[in-house]
Amino acid sequence: MSASTENLPSSHFEGPGRTVKIPAHWWRRLLAFAGPAYMVAVGYMDPGNWATDLAGGSLFGYRLLWVLLLSNAMAVLLQTLSARLGLVSGRDLAQACRSEYPPPVRIALFVLCEIAIAATDLAEVLGSAVGLNLLLGVPLAPAVLITGGDVLLLLVIQRLGIRRMEAFIVMLIALIGACFLVEIFLCRPDWTGPEGALRGLAPGPLGGQALYVAIGIIGATIMPHNLYLHSSLVQSRDVQRSRLSVKQACRFNLIDSLVAMNGAFLINAAILIVAAATFYGQAQVTELQQAYHLLGKLLPSPRIAQVAFALALLAAGQSSTVTGTLAGQITMEGFLNFRMRPWLRRLVTRLLAIVPAMAVILSVGQAGHAVYWLLILSQVVLSLQLPFAVVPLVKFTSSRIKMGPFANPRWVKALAWVVTGIIVSLNTQLVVQQVGHWGETLGPWRWGLYVGICPLLGVLMGLLLWMILRPERAAQPAPIVTAQQVLEGGAGGAPPFRRIGVALQATRDDAGILAQAIALAKANRCELVLLHVVEGVGGQWYGPQTGDLESRQDQFYLDELAGRLGKELAGQTAGVRAVLGYGDVTRALAVMTQREGVDLLVVGSHGHRGLGDVIHGATISGLRHAVNVPVFAVRKKN
Repeated sequence: MSASTENLPSSHFEGPGRTVKIPAHWWRRLLAFAGPAYMVAVGYMDPGNWATDLAGGSLFGYRLLWVLLLSNAMAVLLQTLSARLGLVSGRDLAQACRSEYPPPVRIALFVLCEIAIAATDLAEVLGSAVGLNLLLGVPLAPAVLITGGDVLLLLVIQRLGIRRMEAFIVMLIALIGACFLVEIFLCRPDWTGPEGALRGLAPGPLGGQALYVAIGIIGATIMPHNLYLHSSLVQSRDVQRSRLSVKQACRFNLIDSLVAMNGAFLINAAILIVAAATFYGQAQVTELQQAYHLLGKLLPSPRIAQVAFALALLAAGQSSTVTGTLAGQITMEGFLNFRMRPWLRRLVTRLLAIVPAMAVILSVGQAGHAVYWLLILSQVVLSLQLPFAVVPLVKFTSSRIKMGPFANPRWVKALAWVVTGIIVSLNTQLVVQQVGHWGETLGPWRWGLYVGICPLLGVLMGLLLWMILRPERAAQPAPIVTAQQVLEGGAGGAPPFRRIGVALQATRDDAGILAQAIALAKANRCELVLLHVVEGVGGQWYGPQTGDLESRQDQFYLDELAGRLGKELAGQTAGVRAVLGYGDVTRALAVMTQREGVDLLVVGSHGHRGLGDVIHGATISGLRHAVNVPVFAVRKKN
């Protein structure tokens, strides 16, 4: 079998291509693959990065530029591995962890990831709030509350489709870059002098406070949720399951990652260069508001400099918000196989960020050091979680069981483990130093901090060592309901219709729902239309363009079920068809009902109410108002 036609070993099911189509010409193909890495890159330029870049430039001039360059090289490697995992295995990193680790470990990793996402969102809330405060004069407390309204922005963007959403993110990145081009033009940095910017790209010694700031830069640059996000986003492209096609996809995604990550590096470098050229030797900058006001004093065209800074900060906060929300949905579904309505998921995550931000601002006041303290706290939390995303990523992509011929070669594996070691050691040092600093601040109460946090750090270190040393096991197939399980419950009879639609959930409960629909179709000798909605992250965000694990499994299940029913009911009905929808269940079912000419819709009762309706949604009540045909609600079979 040739390399071009060799099918890759995998435990997932293939469905028809429904993702972003890949053209034949190489440059159009390159454009088709461009996008996922840009969605990820915004996480590398969020307000947490701004705090460390401003501190590095104002304290040490251009000398830490090489640390940014090193961080970017690490980010390119890890994001490339993340993309390869998604392309080759058909699973994102969270789904791979769910299939590999026992439930207690999965839950622990999910909790850590949720804390990290909340910490990231905290930095985005603060960045957006400070941007509003500086741009429009809105006080910090109301500005923080206003950031909760971006739930509506998220819902609008989500309905645009994946390509328009990627274009929106690229537009925000371009806005940030343009703002800092203006800043660099105004501050006129030294490029070629003995201590100029180009010399700062050469590695130099680190010690004392420079080491601390360097660790902060690395901790703020490589963010854990981006590794989960990238492995999911790359599955929105229509890649054939042959070795050659996947190899080409990996190559184009490497180009995408290189361009996007280097763009993020240039923006972070621009922030540090502006801080070095403007503040080094004149003022130590540790606060976003302080940088804004000093720019107005130290640069020509002060108002232009200030507006560009505030506008870029607001764009950075909003762009990171979009990708942080998507990452939260991916990890919740990947680790727990639990779904929550997107607006509710967004609201819960945002509240987890708004509450501590409001508490600190209301207790300390409008002082900029309160915002800076929270930003540092968010980076420490991210540092704690990062190794728990990097270690499984490196292990999974080095596994021939999971990756087949695309497993990391020895030199990549060695390089990846070296990078992992650097990240783990530097982030551990950052956490230890920061905890020590907090202990000094608390004085005699520091023992309470140590007693509370040392056991936690010990447990986390033990979990990390277990993940590193755990021997590899054969991949477990993702759970999927089979047609046989559902057909065991089918049979019946009922009223006169031409085409009966049945809304299936791809669970064993489909047996009871399908039994009623089969009975109706037999009694009327009419066509049976099997309807199912892909309502996970892929369905919600990408629509028909998704190609993730869930959509492929659902398509496989529906096609197999329709094929077997077509044979078993031959001569008893007018045929069986399968139709797949995407996104919001109620809206998608209403559209499919009208489009397919269904004149009776059979649906199953959810079996939940009250809080369950708030979390998962109530389909039947919405359908009764959305369709103009009878809705037959049946009780699921126990």
